[in-house]
Amino acid sequence: MTRTIEFPNMGILLENVGDHVTIFGFDIAFYGMIIGLGILAGIFIAAAEAKRTGQNPENYYDLSIYAVIFSVIGARIYYVAFSWDMYKDDWKSIFNIRQGGLAIYGGVIAAIITVIIFAKIKKLSAPLLFDTAVLGLVAGQMIGRWGNFFNREAFGEYTDNLFAMRLPVEAVRTSDITQLMRKKMETIDNVSYIQVHPTFLYESLWCMMVLILLLLYRRHKKFNGEVFLMYLFGYGAGRVWIEGLRTDQLLLPGTQIPVSQMLAGALVVISLGMILCFRKKAKTSLDF
Repeated sequence: MTRTIEFPNMGILLENVGDHVTIFGFDIAFYGMIIGLGILAGIFIAAAEAKRTGQNPENYYDLSIYAVIFSVIGARIYYVAFSWDMYKDDWKSIFNIRQGGLAIYGGVIAAIITVIIFAKIKKLSAPLLFDTAVLGLVAGQMIGRWGNFFNREAFGEYTDNLFAMRLPVEAVRTSDITQLMRKKMETIDNVSYIQVHPTFLYESLWCMMVLILLLLYRRHKKFNGEVFLMYLFGYGAGRVWIEGLRTDQLLLPGTQIPVSQMLAGALVVISLGMILCFRKKAKTSLDF
């Protein structure tokens, strides 16, 4: 199989990009390794922020154990629920996540529930936990998206823009190839290629921008939970755009509506409304 990944308009050609390494006869997917790296980075960033703000970092190490487990489960359930046709005839494949199949919003929803329950049991402030942990969350997302790069997935429709990515047809899922991609398909040395939006790259860069903004703003927040709400707004705004480009969208059953795009749009509106409302209350409180 041809393993090239090319960015032709930037003059970048990666000739042999594998999706796993083999150690002692066992295949270890880069996807899982990168997700793991993102999780570790997120945990250490959250712990460092806890220390900076006078909290006990141990609480975040404890929280991370539960959050990671339930977030992975939530991300998988979300993906499988909206891709049921892929799994209904092979239930065992539901438990195979080495080749991808984790939906970010499923993980975020599970993480939110986990934080609320953890805060209640430990008698901690859930909004403060959210503000602290969210820096690690968005950093983990920024890193984790590169797992999609090695899997040749989570890309968008045909494009010829500066960041256009060229992939061998044999290396991607047939279901992700659109009619426009087939129309624009190129054959070089008897190998067929599609050229697409690298939406994983767009989202990784967007997450980096959101992380920088949160790091700059966190010292100026007016109430606990504001940094997390800003994440929901900022990440959601980018996801509305990026999700519209992707060809592997998870759709609401019986519709052509991308569920993650709809959810992202709803969170943008809700989080912005909550920020404005709580900032007004915080200002009133400070005035008195």
